[in-house]
Amino acid sequence: MASTQSPTVNRQWVLTKRPAGDDFESCLEWREAPVPTPGEGQILVRTIYLSMDPSNAIWMRQASYIPPAPLNEPMLGLVLGEVMESHHPRFKAGDIVSGLGGWADYAVTDGKGWGKVPADGRMPLLAFTSVLGMTGMTAYFGLYDIGRPQAGETVVVSAAAGAVGSMVGQFAKLRGCRVVGIAGGAEKTKWLVDEMGFDAAVDYKTGGPKELRQALKAACPNGIDVYFENVGGWITEVVYSLLNLRARIPLCGLISQYNAAEPQPGPRNMDQLLVKRCRMEGFIVLDYTDRMGEMAKEIGPWLAEGKLKWKVDVDEGLDGAVKSLRKLFSGGNVGKLVVRVGAEPAR
Repeated sequence: MASTQSPTVNRQWVLTKRPAGDDFESCLEWREAPVPTPGEGQILVRTIYLSMDPSNAIWMRQASYIPPAPLNEPMLGLVLGEVMESHHPRFKAGDIVSGLGGWADYAVTDGKGWGKVPADGRMPLLAFTSVLGMTGMTAYFGLYDIGRPQAGETVVVSAAAGAVGSMVGQFAKLRGCRVVGIAGGAEKTKWLVDEMGFDAAVDYKTGGPKELRQALKAACPNGIDVYFENVGGWITEVVYSLLNLRARIPLCGLISQYNAAEPQPGPRNMDQLLVKRCRMEGFIVLDYTDRMGEMAKEIGPWLAEGKLKWKVDVDEGLDGAVKSLRKLFSGGNVGKLVVRVGAEPAR
């Protein structure tokens, strides 16, 4: 299907100032500009899907594992798109690619950090925003390289109904582990057990730390061997109280902290990591991009055999991207969240 968007207008969300708290609306301005022209060694990419990620909130504010998103430029975002024009030896017009682009219809890039997506029709393009993209890599390498789960161990995942968490739980099950998810709401916990195959899931919204600890202890009668950390805050404090000797903690994210106007206190029981000789390690998925083939080789057969499920929530329209971002922090999505910006090309 051909794109119906004008080839001369580039709609975009421009970052005009750094947010304080979660005031994204006041920091992003909707603008239209001419479609940029690629120069020598560059490509022009038409955005098909724009990934919504909690890290977007960090990029707006400050330097992290990448420099902060520049002001008065389109907001940064992970993009899956189509090459419309190429002056780069590695890409040609019609290639489907993914990389760090912008909240815009079109982007010009020198191709660094961008890769081609197999558009052979065997997998839907949405899979490359999720299980076969950065989401799958985050779950796969964070769990297997750092968590190192062994058959029979108990793995707990926070933000378990999110894009990464739902993948982590399935990867752990495929290694023979007992898997327990922490999520917000009865609908999500039911989905984790009934659809994603988790052994149990607990709802942190049904009470405070005491209630969560009781529920988590009942779901983890043998304690916790691996905790895949996505949230931080009081939920982490509860999990620490149930860790086993030499537990491992892949530190993927701290979503409860990202929009706080002031620095938040960390868990008060960090002594548990000491006395139980636990290992916690932070990681960034970009550290593993050169190993993507390794992941694809293992999970490809799982996908073909139906052993691995994935879900993508698709919001329609670039103009609603700010509202879509908010859903990540209010628990309004299940699985991976993307915005459909343009039409998929005919395949």
